[in-house]
Amino acid sequence: MSSDSKRLSRSVEDYLKAVFALTRDGGPASTSALAEQLAVQPASVTGMVKRLAGAGLLAHAPYRGVLLTENGRREALRVIRRHRVLETYLTERLGYAWEDVHQEAERLEHTASDRLIDAMAHALGDPSHDPHGSPIPTARGEIESASRTTLAAAVLEEPHVIESVRDDRADDLRAMEADGLVPGAAVTVLDRVPGRGLRVRVGGGGADGGAGAEVEGGGGSESDTTTMVPPAMADRIFVTPR
Repeated sequence: MSSDSKRLSRSVEDYLKAVFALTRDGGPASTSALAEQLAVQPASVTGMVKRLAGAGLLAHAPYRGVLLTENGRREALRVIRRHRVLETYLTERLGYAWEDVHQEAERLEHTASDRLIDAMAHALGDPSHDPHGSPIPTARGEIESASRTTLAAAVLEEPHVIESVRDDRADDLRAMEADGLVPGAAVTVLDRVPGRGLRVRVGGGGADGGAGAEVEGGGGSESDTTTMVPPAMADRIFVTPR
């Protein structure tokens, strides 16, 4: 990864993170998708994309979108590593709740040095995942593949395990934790209820989940619980078959 002496600006780092998030499935990121992700006007995106393409960080195909170059991907993973190590350190060493660390990490990721991040990671035992289940890139710029299957898309009655959750909405994270919808929790979508969302059984899988969930009945062991998950929240939970 690049040295701190060649630090990119906050706005550039945010753009590279956004492109990384939008291109994980292999396709290019469109101007409109970037504008929505970053909450900026499309005209601003067009100008920045040209600038980053000129700097060799993006490959821009007119009317199709953009992809990260090798250099752009390396820089994106560098800032993602800082963010996820910071989240983990704040949670494990400073006692932050998992719904509170995202905004703190967003601020600190643009100023913390790579040396500090590596020291934090070492102090934590070089964790592979952050508190929300997302893989932490290594100092060499390597990252594990992550599930792109959401709970909303899970096959009915097929057991799954929560791999990770989106970390940028504190209210959703509080609700997920209350219902045991945390990384490592076993979940099964029992039904899709129009106007309400998904009826999900939560239990097993070795997770610390389910204690606060409202029991609505249904099968499973006595330790299982059943809860309703709104559609928007189900789109923010990523699962793998059990």
